[in-house]
Amino acid sequence: MTRRFLFVLGSSRSDGNTELLARAAAEQLPDDVEQEWIDLGEHPLPDFEDLRHDSDHVRPTEGSTALLLDATLAATDLVIVSPLYWYAVSAPTKRYLDHWSGWLRTPGVAFKATMTGRTLWGVTAQAHTQHEVAGPLIGTLNNSAAYLGMRFGGVLLGNGSKPGDVLHDTEALARAKTFFAQDPPFARFPYESPRQ
Repeated sequence: MTRRFLFVLGSSRSDGNTELLARAAAEQLPDDVEQEWIDLGEHPLPDFEDLRHDSDHVRPTEGSTALLLDATLAATDLVIVSPLYWYAVSAPTKRYLDHWSGWLRTPGVAFKATMTGRTLWGVTAQAHTQHEVAGPLIGTLNNSAAYLGMRFGGVLLGNGSKPGDVLHDTEALARAKTFFAQDPPFARFPYESPRQ
């Protein structure tokens, strides 16, 4: 199967630090690797409605929900590109992940079986210089990957607050050069933040 990367952009700012860092990492991918970039700001999802005890889920056929479902199912590698907002993923990113709950119960989708064995990655920029504060964001992605039986490539962390700041984070840019070259292990429960 040809590798196909889906980059899900969850920032409220276009060309923000997190996206810049993700694009720096994506530049290192081989030419034969397909890339698709979907900005949740341009393709907003409706609030997730939990119907599991009320009615059956129906596969979406149009709009942002259908676009993101189809792109997610087609990806061998899924990259969550979300800034660190209040120590977690952004609201649009969380809404996208919430929709996974519905997709798990949508007839004919086989969401969990399809995602099993694929790889989940994360990219984030944060204002803090201490990377440990991103523990909740990393835990969210790791545990989501573990639930679906996915591999987890970890999170590429960069430092930046003002637009373009991350381009001065030489350590993050160096990590970006090899971030997608690793062979990630399967995610495992539970994620534990490193102890100080």
